[in-house]
Amino acid sequence: MAATAFSAERDRDRVGERVGPHPSYIEIAKPYIFQSRIDKCLRDLNMSDAKEDVVRLQGVAWIDQVRRALQLPIRTFNTAAVYYHKFRLLHADHEYNWADAAAAALFTACKIEDTLKKSKEILCAHWNLKAGPGESLSSDDPRFESQSKLILGLERLMLESAGFDFRNRYPQEIMVKLAKALKFDQQNEAITAWNLSVDLYRTFAPLKQSTPTMALACVELAARLHEIDAAPIVDAGVTNYSKWSTTRAEVMETLLDLLDLYTHHRASTSVGPLYTLEHFINIRIGLNQEASAANVPRYTVYASEATSEAQTSSNNVKPQNIIDPTSPLTPATPGTISPRTDQPPKSAIGQRGQDGTVRFMLDAARARDERTEVEKYHKIEEEEYEVEVPNDGKDDGKEKEKERPTRVR
Repeated sequence: MAATAFSAERDRDRVGERVGPHPSYIEIAKPYIFQSRIDKCLRDLNMSDAKEDVVRLQGVAWIDQVRRALQLPIRTFNTAAVYYHKFRLLHADHEYNWADAAAAALFTACKIEDTLKKSKEILCAHWNLKAGPGESLSSDDPRFESQSKLILGLERLMLESAGFDFRNRYPQEIMVKLAKALKFDQQNEAITAWNLSVDLYRTFAPLKQSTPTMALACVELAARLHEIDAAPIVDAGVTNYSKWSTTRAEVMETLLDLLDLYTHHRASTSVGPLYTLEHFINIRIGLNQEASAANVPRYTVYASEATSEAQTSSNNVKPQNIIDPTSPLTPATPGTISPRTDQPPKSAIGQRGQDGTVRFMLDAARARDERTEVEKYHKIEEEEYEVEVPNDGKDDGKEKEKERPTRVR
């Protein structure tokens, strides 16, 4: 008599295997997303680099213009830009109108940051920015009705894309304190650092870096733009990296993300038109030399991807959004993509929401513990017994059947 245990994974296709309700799916919030994951999401959506840059810059510019017209605080802009970026990583550009997505992101951010604005007020503010002196409309105009309903539908998808994670980062608060401690001139270095923090949200850096990292990067780049010695600012005094729980590699990645923006899309930023392209290139050359000397990687990678990243570098594959040294350093001017009317995009949770409940959690450890505990009740164990059945010897002129073990469960 032999006994064998079978796991549920082996019998997953058997009919009637599961007993009781579906254990549901757990979606864990991702407060930080590294560049490799961002690139993978864009590849899965078949989004080209040029198209992605255009949609990203236009959407954030839309949010910035409307929030200024509505006199919303900077924290609302920060949250709206992050929600817009996360939404675009899960939904292809043909599923939605980028202007509707930007409006929905701003509408959602207004609720989260307690700076409430109606969806019609947001649409009306954008309309009045383009309208002439006698063409301004009020928020109760009926022409905003259909688009307002679409924005309300996109709000749920915005929250799903962010994993219902309402933890947001505001680098401006720390940046202002650092600027005061470093005695920055309020009309020169300090205002430049503030504008850099706004331009930072035109990149994916807010998805990848912590609040102190972004603040330190803006302060350092402001000093370099004003040709101030950066030695007292880099990992020294009030900007000591261990005090802020960051590293030079993370600050360097943020600096290079900003310089990528100013090199390729200088006209679409606040600080870019104030300086020449050569000024940004010279700063970048100095940072590249520092990174090469200290062996600092361009992007932070997940621990599981460290090996594959090394293989990619050895195969001379150019990472995304990096200037090819053999290409001319000419800033690329983003084109203009006209908004179009599309059907509302489908939920990013896809088929899972139809097969079972999808629950969103913030604590990854709690989700793992719960999944381990639930799997105990959905694991099917079976035992096989082989029993010898005696042959009665009656063959009726036919060949004797071979003895076959009978399986009993």
